[in-house]
Amino acid sequence: MIPFTYMRATDAASAVLKGGAAGARYLGGGTNLVDLMRENIETPESLVDVTGLPGGIDELPGGGLLIGAAVRNTALAEHRAVRLRYPMLARAILAGASGQIRNMATVGGNILQRTRCSYFYDEAGSRCNKRHPGEGCDAVGGFNRNHAILGASSACVAVHPSDMCVALAALDAVVHLRGNGGERRLAFTALHRLPGELPDVDTMLQPGELITAVELPPMPFAARSTYRKVRDRSSYAFALVSVAAALDIEGGQVRDVRIALGGVAHKPWRAERAEALLRGGPLSANSFAAAAEAELASAQALSGNGFKIDLARRTLVAVLEDLSGEIA
Repeated sequence: MIPFTYMRATDAASAVLKGGAAGARYLGGGTNLVDLMRENIETPESLVDVTGLPGGIDELPGGGLLIGAAVRNTALAEHRAVRLRYPMLARAILAGASGQIRNMATVGGNILQRTRCSYFYDEAGSRCNKRHPGEGCDAVGGFNRNHAILGASSACVAVHPSDMCVALAALDAVVHLRGNGGERRLAFTALHRLPGELPDVDTMLQPGELITAVELPPMPFAARSTYRKVRDRSSYAFALVSVAAALDIEGGQVRDVRIALGGVAHKPWRAERAEALLRGGPLSANSFAAAAEAELASAQALSGNGFKIDLARRTLVAVLEDLSGEIA
């Protein structure tokens, strides 16, 4: 065990003051960070416990919600406003982990969890550019059944593991941040990075920056939304493919739509091509299939995960058909 110091922050200002120091990491529920410390993949010199920071789930003018970063996943999934107005988010959280883990995990920690790529976790025997930049990526030519089909690079083909984040990407969420330079807001879809040549950098956070809250904007048609996760077993496994979607339907047409995919990329993948094709078009099986085809047109298979391309197409179409009910 590598020695580290521990402090419990009472407010965001004190957390940022300590968290901005070299070698410091913020500690939420610890359901990912502590595992990484046990494996000597994360070796922080100090931990700043932010689970005691104030913040709940508050109504915003106009109908949105402000969710504190320290809110536990269970509390978020069970909140009445979330279940009624953003059901895809509640379903994504419930699909993501067991009750024990949801009771510990925080919203901020869920957002910042790192990939579950087996090569990333194999410190002793595998090359991984995410752990050691420039070392190589053994997943590219190795066992890559669960890896990315969209937005990957030769440096990294890992996928983002969160279910909750897929729903947040679809819901146009906004992340509230605080750092030594003050406060700022960032669109959730801009928070996580594709790997490019810097796969060790997961997000656009500045050094020492703290997630303080997540804002859900008012989106009345999100009440007609869902989350579907396809996995190898029905217990709590990571997604091979997942879909978060919401449909706004009027007069046999798609007035508006939100779609995000999980299990397919280094970040939650907002399906902007599919959305653009569907928006304003007919509510039909053919239009759903065309949108899915367009979104997956740039997908690239590795040696072991080509099946995920067709699986993503079929899952997206099935989710849209379920949301639309009877279609022409």
